[in-house]
Amino acid sequence: MPRVKLIGLAGTALALTGCSLAPPYAPPQITVPSAYKETGPWTPASPADGSPRGAWWDVYGDNTLNGLERKIETGNPDLALALARYDEARANLAQARAALVPEVDVGASATDNRQSAQRPLRVGGPTYYQDNTLGASISYEFDLWGRVRNMVAAGRANAQASAADVASVRLSLEAELADAYLNLRGLDAQAALLDETTTAYAHALNLTQVLHKGGAVAGLDVGRAETQLEATQALRTDVGAQRALYEHAIAALVGEPASVFSIPADAKMPPTPRTPVSAPSQMLQRRPDIAAAERRAAAANAQIGVARAALFPTLTLDATGGFETAGVGSLLSAADSWWTLGPSLATALFDGGRRKAVVRASRDQFDEASAVYKSAVLTAFQQVEDNLALCNRLAGEARQQSSAVTAAQRTEGLALVQYRMGAVTYLDVVTAQTVDLEAQRTELSIETRRLLASVDLVRALGGGWTPTTMPATAPAASAN
Repeated sequence: MPRVKLIGLAGTALALTGCSLAPPYAPPQITVPSAYKETGPWTPASPADGSPRGAWWDVYGDNTLNGLERKIETGNPDLALALARYDEARANLAQARAALVPEVDVGASATDNRQSAQRPLRVGGPTYYQDNTLGASISYEFDLWGRVRNMVAAGRANAQASAADVASVRLSLEAELADAYLNLRGLDAQAALLDETTTAYAHALNLTQVLHKGGAVAGLDVGRAETQLEATQALRTDVGAQRALYEHAIAALVGEPASVFSIPADAKMPPTPRTPVSAPSQMLQRRPDIAAAERRAAAANAQIGVARAALFPTLTLDATGGFETAGVGSLLSAADSWWTLGPSLATALFDGGRRKAVVRASRDQFDEASAVYKSAVLTAFQQVEDNLALCNRLAGEARQQSSAVTAAQRTEGLALVQYRMGAVTYLDVVTAQTVDLEAQRTELSIETRRLLASVDLVRALGGGWTPTTMPATAPAASAN
């Protein structure tokens, strides 16, 4: 091919490399409310992005919890798995980027050969000969229709989605650990209550036995006192079993064998924090699972361009050259050099509709990714509203239950006084004590639920994640 034609073809190809067959991308649209409806005193709406960031668990002021949360980063195998997948996604992106530049290969060989005397069509030539070669080749595909660039775009979006997946796993593990730890502390508080109650019931049993020996009360009262004491001890044993399960779960989360892991008991529960809530539109930028879903939609959009590019011809420029000798003289002499240079154009004339089917499938995959994104957003709003409602309503329930505990304790005290005076039977005492114990256990359960709701609210709001942790920061999700 004359040099002028080759230069003209190269110029035309370079001009076409600006084309892209991927549709213009915009994040899937979804209507975002202007405000949350369940905000209240314990979850105030904040005009700024004031939700917890970074080590969000610091708001509980528990040094043991802080130390356990830090162990997740180095000890949890699920997080290590997510990080490995992110590294894999980055490697795939690097592989896609490599197609943007020419591929250069070199090779050499030095062989001794014997030619058969009976070789078909052999005309003369030596029977024994050497063949030494040294060569290189360059190949470059002109990205006429944006196939390579869209592959890079898809790889970049998938890497960003994988980075957001890592953040999602990390946040989920942090919240799961906080849930388990706060449940454990709630059980510690219940265990302390049951220990105190067991002591009180043992004193009541001794009093009843003394009164029975003096003939003041019937043996039925002694039996009731014994039953109440044994039942409370059984509750204490059950609480201990539940605590052991949470302790084992925490061990697995921090990457330690449950057999050698323990957390000292502490009946003091952390205070319930107030969690400031950012605007709904900001939540789309805070949650890593939403960011991952949006980036996968972007990757699916780029894959449409890759599929459509397969419908058009591919233009490749190849150049090969080197030196070859039969073992005589210098290998690098000009007389022993050879080369070839020229473009190649290829396209399929008939494939039974396979490539068009791939294009249709790629569009369907984009629709699927868009639906996943919208589902993630709707689920996020539901989770935020659910936990806003719990945080605020459980606070009111806690105040009401505290009043119930006060009344139950007053009733129990009166029942014991009247029993000593012989005004009531021991059944009245048992009833009052049972109500008091259940009221106090319910109060502790509500406090535990409030703490868990605050953790779940932080998780629903995105925890400490920020989009700037993603490589080549993705565009923010849109709202209308």
